[in-house]
Amino acid sequence: MNARRNCWLALSLALATPLAAQQPAARTRRPVAQRPAAIPTPRSVLGFEPGEDRKLAEWPVLMRYYQALAAASDRVDFRELGKTTLGAPFVALVISSPQNLRRLDSYRRLNARLADPRTLTSNRDALQARRDGRTIVLITSSIHSTEVGGHLTPAMLAHRLATDTSAATRAILDNVILWLVPSLNPDGVTIVTKWYNRTIGTAAEGASPPELYHHYTGHDNNRDWYAFTQVETRLTVDSLHNVWHPQIVHDIHQQDSDGARLFLPPYLDPIEPNVDPLLVNGVNALGTALAWELGGQGKAGISVNATYDAWTPARAYQHYHGGVRILSETASGELASPVTMPFDQLDQRARGFNPRKPSWNFTAPWPGGRWTLRDIVTYQTDAAYALLQHAARYRDRWLANFLSVEWRAVRGWRDWPWAYVIPAQRQDSVGLATLLGILRRGQVEIRSAQQPFTVNTVRYPAGTYVVVLRQPYAAFAKALLEVQHYPDRRLYPGGPPQPPYDVTAHTLPLLMGVSAVVAQDSLRVPLSAPLAAAQLPRATPGYPGFGEGEAPRVGLYKSYAASMDEGWTRWVFETWKVPYVPLVDSVIRAGRLKEKFEVIVLPDQSPREILDGLPARRYPPPYAGGIGAEGAAALRQFVLDGGTLVALNEASRFAVQSLLLPVRNVLEGAPDEDFYAPGSIFRLELDPNHPVTRGMPTQSIAWFEKGPAFDVLDSAVVRVIGRYPADPAKLLLSGWVLRPERVAGRAALLEVRQGGGRVILFGFRPQYRGQAIATFPLLFNGLQLRQ
Repeated sequence: MNARRNCWLALSLALATPLAAQQPAARTRRPVAQRPAAIPTPRSVLGFEPGEDRKLAEWPVLMRYYQALAAASDRVDFRELGKTTLGAPFVALVISSPQNLRRLDSYRRLNARLADPRTLTSNRDALQARRDGRTIVLITSSIHSTEVGGHLTPAMLAHRLATDTSAATRAILDNVILWLVPSLNPDGVTIVTKWYNRTIGTAAEGASPPELYHHYTGHDNNRDWYAFTQVETRLTVDSLHNVWHPQIVHDIHQQDSDGARLFLPPYLDPIEPNVDPLLVNGVNALGTALAWELGGQGKAGISVNATYDAWTPARAYQHYHGGVRILSETASGELASPVTMPFDQLDQRARGFNPRKPSWNFTAPWPGGRWTLRDIVTYQTDAAYALLQHAARYRDRWLANFLSVEWRAVRGWRDWPWAYVIPAQRQDSVGLATLLGILRRGQVEIRSAQQPFTVNTVRYPAGTYVVVLRQPYAAFAKALLEVQHYPDRRLYPGGPPQPPYDVTAHTLPLLMGVSAVVAQDSLRVPLSAPLAAAQLPRATPGYPGFGEGEAPRVGLYKSYAASMDEGWTRWVFETWKVPYVPLVDSVIRAGRLKEKFEVIVLPDQSPREILDGLPARRYPPPYAGGIGAEGAAALRQFVLDGGTLVALNEASRFAVQSLLLPVRNVLEGAPDEDFYAPGSIFRLELDPNHPVTRGMPTQSIAWFEKGPAFDVLDSAVVRVIGRYPADPAKLLLSGWVLRPERVAGRAALLEVRQGGGRVILFGFRPQYRGQAIATFPLLFNGLQLRQ
């Protein structure tokens, strides 16, 4: 083993300059003063015991507790890392023994050396770093703000660690440095709490708020861990992940109330293939150890190896940075209100287990009954504490495996390419800058060729970017740059497809319109040192035709049945400086829309949600009901009067049905066995003569996810702007598709003339999660069509 490690060390030193030293996060230090004798309890600041029925606290109140706790305890430091989307403080606590906190910078530097073994000079150096280091654990909570146990669990956990004098807690404090982010979405904590407190005692009590709980992304804020579009993601990655390199990340969530009381890993297959097998082993070992510990405490209803897979990097940054991600999902109530769940109403069709029957991965079914916020907080707090005990008990193993993972990344995997080559010229400037920026934020080393070179008979000039896959975070680069081949998984042999937990594709070069070429063998060309941020291209997002005095009057539909796609569309419009006005149901129902708008955009949303909205039995005015028949008629009149209606993805089904367009959705009502593509990248062929394709190549991509595909019924008023290839074998670019022949040759993007106006039907999401830069121009051009 020593000889092998010496070989790895020699190879790594020859390959590359070490990663730039990371700087610690900005901190708010406590004043040097005598600490109060009493450690404040959560009740003393919040006014209630976390877990009490129907009791939640807004973010400023919770933050006051964490500040008071840090002021009183020498085991806790409070740090403000920055500001959220809506301007709230984004904070973290660092919790450890007083001795460890005094040497915090020393431990940070030491762990950074383990994260990049090229900085270690010998085996003795590596052994000393392991011996002197501490397990770094990052616990994050309440990214999804309707999962309200996560608002309160961090307060209970932090108080326990600050006050408990047991041997178990002392071992945690001595061996672990815990970074605790009480909320990854502080804005949402306040949004949900205000809504809940307003509705207690009404029919709406326990219902989700009639708005996104993250200003732009809603639930998709936990799908941003490689694109880094949101400020909260960037703060967490820049200040914690990339500075502290945690061996363990524990992400606290909640799930539906009719399944397991608690999910813990192992994850279901498929596992994303670039995750180091040792990390998969670590996830499996830690998750099952927690289930064993909690089962020993008498907790029932714990599932493992069920429900959730680990395919997409959008939820698992640490899997590509040397650590494990332990997702926990506790059963929910109705926000902070209790629920009663009889045993015979538990969902027998849960993915991977039956909550009414014992099995190897669900050994002790929960008997049903009343489920409260206190149950949620207790399960979450005890699971987090058990995780910290494991991190302390097996500190040496966590550090040794962390170092082994990074060594293997530096050495490189035998079946991996040597590098990816990214041309610096003739690329989409914003796409290129965004892609390279993502890689660099993910701590991927990007180099430039010092001389011209050839790959696959193609000549590339000096200055071409090269990402060598022999570096600590090569897996992050490879996962994002390569094409995904999601396995064909069925619920049973020959049966319907088994859905992935999220989507199946994440190939950034395709999404962003950037060329990235595989170099299988070592390049015979000198390369630069890793480029600094200032040496990479920059581009300011923006699009011609939206300046003052020239921009069309755009209305963006905003349903109270809040649509994440609406939030993403707002984010894209604001980032790319496209002026717009939000349109709610009552404004659409009022009609006379052409007097106010030239263009109306309907984001991806089902026809039922657009028409019917939220149910009147739960929600009061103005939230209940959608646009209704009255609003549908108003939109039709808007088009007849000369307006442009742009419908995205499922909203196109609404437009076809409600405006009686001469178009047929060939996938309407099709079961998954007949066609299935759960978040995949398709090839798109464009009409170069249509104004919507201005500035676009003749072939592009389409992000397909639950969208329609069209047959034209009246070519006199319908023009095909883009269609899928006639050859089914050429349809899929990345991800998974079953029976591609169902959409081969069908239209994906249409212009339908009606009266004096038009409807632009997108059968895909051109602005998908802020990532599909390659197809942004199709949307922007569609907004600028003139009569």
